[in-house]
Amino acid sequence: MSVWKVYAKKADFKRIGDKFGINQVVARVIRNRDLIQDSEFETYLYGTIRDIPEPMLMKGMSRAVSLINKAILSAEHIRIIGDYDIDGICSIYILHMGLESMGAVVDYVVPDRITDGYGINENIIKKAHEDGVSMIITCDNGIAAKDAVAYAKSLGMTVIVTDHHDVPFQIREDGIKEYILPPADVIINPKQQDCGYPFKDLCGAAVAWKLITALKNTEPADDKMLMQLLEFAAIATVGDIVRMQGENRIIVKYGLRHIHAGSNNLGLRVLMNECKVSESEFDTYHIGFVVGPCLNASGRLDSAAKAIRLLETKDEAEALRLSKELKELNDERKDMTENGFVAACASVETGYGANLPGIIIVYIQNCHESVAGIIAGRIREKYYRPAIVFTDSIGDESIYKGSGRSIEGYDMFEKISECSDLLSKFGGHPMAAGMSIDKSLFEEFRQRMIENADISEEMLVPVTWIDVPMPLDYVTEEIVSQLELLAPYGKDNPKPLFADKNLCILKKNVLGKNKNVLKLQLETQSKRKFEAIKFHVDNDEQEQLNEGDLISIVYYPVINTYNGRSQLQMTIVEIKSQK
Repeated sequence: MSVWKVYAKKADFKRIGDKFGINQVVARVIRNRDLIQDSEFETYLYGTIRDIPEPMLMKGMSRAVSLINKAILSAEHIRIIGDYDIDGICSIYILHMGLESMGAVVDYVVPDRITDGYGINENIIKKAHEDGVSMIITCDNGIAAKDAVAYAKSLGMTVIVTDHHDVPFQIREDGIKEYILPPADVIINPKQQDCGYPFKDLCGAAVAWKLITALKNTEPADDKMLMQLLEFAAIATVGDIVRMQGENRIIVKYGLRHIHAGSNNLGLRVLMNECKVSESEFDTYHIGFVVGPCLNASGRLDSAAKAIRLLETKDEAEALRLSKELKELNDERKDMTENGFVAACASVETGYGANLPGIIIVYIQNCHESVAGIIAGRIREKYYRPAIVFTDSIGDESIYKGSGRSIEGYDMFEKISECSDLLSKFGGHPMAAGMSIDKSLFEEFRQRMIENADISEEMLVPVTWIDVPMPLDYVTEEIVSQLELLAPYGKDNPKPLFADKNLCILKKNVLGKNKNVLKLQLETQSKRKFEAIKFHVDNDEQEQLNEGDLISIVYYPVINTYNGRSQLQMTIVEIKSQK
């Protein structure tokens, strides 16, 4: 059970509400997202695509534009090298479509998760050289590819790295971080220490979109192609779980609006239809849990090139065939993930018992390496600890592949960097990382990571942050409507949560195919009655709640419309009995 805490951030909420025409509750929620200045409130509520920073502010952008324009004019062979996840897929699509529209001779290569591993490597470079490629542009990778980039340069190729991952570093004997950059002609990554770009948390596809924007040298809002490509910067921003604030939030808001108005991308429309999602309702949930996983599944179990072909096809029959294949791959991925999760939990219980360390590191036999990260995420949720799941490397019996997911306060990338001498390859950011290790070094790595975890007991207690302790009696349809201004939701801009207490359960019903949905009728102290619903309720929780009980809840309100009738309904996130 999590600890409930209420934000206590101060501001003149009446003044803010009056100035921006919003309820004080909504003003409090926005302040809780660490926004202070009126200009920040203005951008949060009413910022448009015209308010995002100029791409030329990014270090290396001017040089990249010059080199690429020269390559286009000279009809040089350009090759894009991306990644096989949703961010990499969208990055490749954006660069390929954008460069082709400008007349470039350009193709792309997606590394195979099994035979190539993550990112650019010497085999891919060698093949590019054999194919007469003179310029390589990476996307969503490359910042950690020092040796591979050096090899490309030795063959006379121009290399432009576009990436968003943290810059690798090593700790010198004097304790100072020494950052390690690849010897590319240009590096475009806002996380470089000396990059003056004001927003540092773009995903790889958004960085790629900024490059195409700079090349086209026009306002995105005035350019049909850029707005079409924005849809995929938005999808990648949600799918890669980067901060949903600042520029990212504007990208997602306007990318989704463009889709709602009718995407011109045949493949995306057909995939949404295959997943039974309408364009008008397509939102961050569908990206994260319905359509996005289908795109991701191609790179996990097949080839991410299949997803790119879907997005680029103009043939409806091919779009339908590829969409069905991606949906089937994702269904297969779900089964593999569930089996791996069960095995991982058994390994945790057997290996650690009740004495869980600060970080959980497990090896799972006979588990496909492509689902290790998803399993690590579920292990993190179950035990609320950072988790790294290792599996056998397909094609190399001496190597384990690992994927990790972290909790707030634990910088996984930094901690793994401290053990980099044991790893053959690694990369990532504070909340997630991937790595390869020789089997003989696995136990040493596990012990060092556990010993150096530096995780306090307080960090291991999940916290549910309540925006406003708002009684149900205060909730109105007008407030619910205004709360919609806060979307899109995501990391660092979560759906607002409220709380109330002394609520009496008048009626209780268990619904759903799996009998895990709890529907309640609640009565407040003033005798008003409200409908409430809670999803994913296990048997123990169902049995602990009975009609007549007094409860406290954390909730968010919605307007539920059924058969043309609308009413307020509370979606319960957590319940505590007041027995």
